[in-house]
Amino acid sequence: MIRSELIDRLAALFPQFTPKDTELAVKAILEALSNTLAKGDRIEIRGFGSFGLNYRPPRTGRNPKTGEAVRVPAKAVPHFQAGKELRTKVDSHR
Repeated sequence: MIRSELIDRLAALFPQFTPKDTELAVKAILEALSNTLAKGDRIEIRGFGSFGLNYRPPRTGRNPKTGEAVRVPAKAVPHFQAGKELRTKVDSHR
């Protein structure tokens, strides 16, 4: 599902909201999630899962074209861990 499909589905489920209102709500939620992760905090949504950051230390990589050593800096990457209810629901639909 992509963002526009989510907006369309929510607008259909809640006809009292205009599609523009639904779009603004989805945008606000995603922005809040992004800002929370950017601050280094963890997000937990009961029954769905949690978002956190994994730290990747600096390392030496290789340029595949030239074989030259390249320094890759440390970084934090987003990580999602599905909750038990989500895993069970996904697994039951197989």
